[in-house]
Amino acid sequence: MAPRGRTLLLPLAAATVLVASTIFLFAAAGAKWRPADAGLPVPTDTATSTDFSAVPVTETPSSNSTTGSKDLSFLDENGQPDDPGGSTSAAEAARCDPRAATVRVFMYDMPPEFHFGLLGWSPPAGAADAVWPDLTNGAAPPRYPGGLNQQHSVAYWLTLDLLSPSSCGAAVRVADARDADLVFVPFFASLSYNRHSRPVPPEKVSRDKVLQEKLVRYLMAQPEWKRSGGADHVIVPHHPNSLLYAREALSPAVFVLSDFGRYHPRVANLEKDVIAPYKHMAKTFVNDSAGFDERPTLLYFRGAIYRKEGGSIRQELYYMLKDEKDVYFAFGSVQDHGASKASQGMHSSKFCLNIAGDTPSSNRLFDAIVSHCIPVIISDDIELPYEDVLDYSKFSIFVRSSDAVKKGYLMALIRGVSKQKWTSMWNRLKEVDKHYEYQYPSKKDDAVQMIWQALARKVPAFGLKVHRSNRFSKSDRGK
Repeated sequence: MAPRGRTLLLPLAAATVLVASTIFLFAAAGAKWRPADAGLPVPTDTATSTDFSAVPVTETPSSNSTTGSKDLSFLDENGQPDDPGGSTSAAEAARCDPRAATVRVFMYDMPPEFHFGLLGWSPPAGAADAVWPDLTNGAAPPRYPGGLNQQHSVAYWLTLDLLSPSSCGAAVRVADARDADLVFVPFFASLSYNRHSRPVPPEKVSRDKVLQEKLVRYLMAQPEWKRSGGADHVIVPHHPNSLLYAREALSPAVFVLSDFGRYHPRVANLEKDVIAPYKHMAKTFVNDSAGFDERPTLLYFRGAIYRKEGGSIRQELYYMLKDEKDVYFAFGSVQDHGASKASQGMHSSKFCLNIAGDTPSSNRLFDAIVSHCIPVIISDDIELPYEDVLDYSKFSIFVRSSDAVKKGYLMALIRGVSKQKWTSMWNRLKEVDKHYEYQYPSKKDDAVQMIWQALARKVPAFGLKVHRSNRFSKSDRGK
């Protein structure tokens, strides 16, 4: 080739290398990008008919100061291995990098009466102003009450994750709300309802209602709430009856719920809020090798049969299925060692019924998932946790209520599932069951981390609303 031709090609080759390098760098950066949920902006603020003005509340500063697992058969009620030697080691925790967090969270230092005070915790002698229990040096947190209280303990686990000295998951706690994506409100609303929803004589008003009134007063006084109108706040009224008196006043916030069955769509909806799993009552089936042929019961249900509202279908199905071969359909309750018996029954069954009760959701679905018993979901209005990133049809069967009550329809559908198809769904259950585990410290992709990730996907939607509301704020007018 002539010298002039070589001279022209050299710059061209260099430019080509430069372009290729640039494309490579953008591709590498893009691999770390996570798509956000393009949900709708949250509804406009709604008024409340409850008068909170006469309720005193103690305001606290908005500072943020805080004081190789083994394979086992089961996890205990707090998500920990039966053998304590299976917990996460300090070395594993030390490798965590908070800069890798998906979402930055500011948590109010609220008085203990809203959170751990409901568990009977109080500041130790000599630290009367302490807001949080000391979790340093491996100290155990205050225990959450057992039994059915556990089902709706979501706020407890999220709060612990933010307090954890070794927290290293999807969320990182920040000291300044201006640096945060979310503002977390540590109110154990479900426990407040479970324990204190009825007045204790001579009281005329329940402690739960008083706490809700105080909560509204507290939040309305905070600059963080005033700045966003509450749109970037996260509140966890997971029990369907919790936050009953304050839910409308606080509806601009993001709620973490079990379902929308007892909420007006203006107050709670899928565009604004997040659905979180119940904490399962059945023991997790670890190292499960009980496949199709090792599970003798074809279809299993144990629970309350006579329910009001949308749960009347349970009674219809009971009379249709109770005499079917290889079907177990019986009444059961917690008082009758129901959790233990249900756990045993689900572990030995191929399919487990999840039927609408008083509300669209129930803990039974999550018991079935961790038991690796294929859920058969008969609940037309159910909403499912993480469904924007998790395809439940890969490990569950959905049946419309109108079809389920047709004579012979349900059993023909179940008996028509081949061993190969069942095994595929069973294997998928064993892959996803970790997403439904609540534990402290939390672990990668467990329920706590999945909820934070779901909340992070809501940030762009309410971020748009907050930014639009700032267009003509006084601070931007040069005053």
